[in-house]
Amino acid sequence: MDLGIKNKVVLVQGASSGLGYAAAKELAGEGCQVAICSRDEQRIQRAAESIRRSTGASVQGYVCDLVDPVARQSMLGEIERKWGSVDILVANNGGPSAGFYDSLSEAQWDKALQGNLIAMKDSAQEVLGSMRANGWGRIVFITSVSVKQPIDSLILSNTARAGLTGYAKTLSSQVAEHGITVNMVLPGIHDTERVKELHSDLADPAFMAKDIPMKRLGQPDELAAVITFLASTRASYLTGQSIVVDGGLVRGLF
Repeated sequence: MDLGIKNKVVLVQGASSGLGYAAAKELAGEGCQVAICSRDEQRIQRAAESIRRSTGASVQGYVCDLVDPVARQSMLGEIERKWGSVDILVANNGGPSAGFYDSLSEAQWDKALQGNLIAMKDSAQEVLGSMRANGWGRIVFITSVSVKQPIDSLILSNTARAGLTGYAKTLSSQVAEHGITVNMVLPGIHDTERVKELHSDLADPAFMAKDIPMKRLGQPDELAAVITFLASTRASYLTGQSIVVDGGLVRGLF
């Protein structure tokens, strides 16, 4: 299947490892020109080089703290000077701390909302102007199954990502006539550093997967395949959707 996105300019955030890295690699494999970013210079440049070697694509790593608007805009300026405006945004940031309602500080609440709601919203706003001018664009937010089925120990993530979902759903209807789609992917338990951090007391992957009907953890490239399809021309009539990629973990009908 030709996804129709060869030479499209892509920005994948939070892409030094895990789900963001997998998405960037998959999009690079489709012939996109890929910008990736994270806060760590060494890790993001290593990731960029790895993707270049494995795909032969044009990949550039940038250091960017996504909650810093000056850093985001500086990065966008560099991307535009190198390749032109961003056609596809994969908006992604590391998840907030685990905790319960009575164990979290105001600073932790503020950090979670800034990182997983405000920075994600702002990232979309910053590329929408050029997408509208071009009459084409794809925005994919990586959120979490907690949007559908809240996770008790992740009240910060539950709250911030649900708010982002409300924004994204509303945005999708406001920009659809301009050829721009906005969708969300909701990963379940995937084999990433984040999952290992949250489940450090559960060393056995089989035990972590006991409630998943497929009885295994998801692989990052399985989520990346869904993201890449949503970013393609073939998904042109699909917008405003929250697509769960979880091996059947979420039990709800909707």
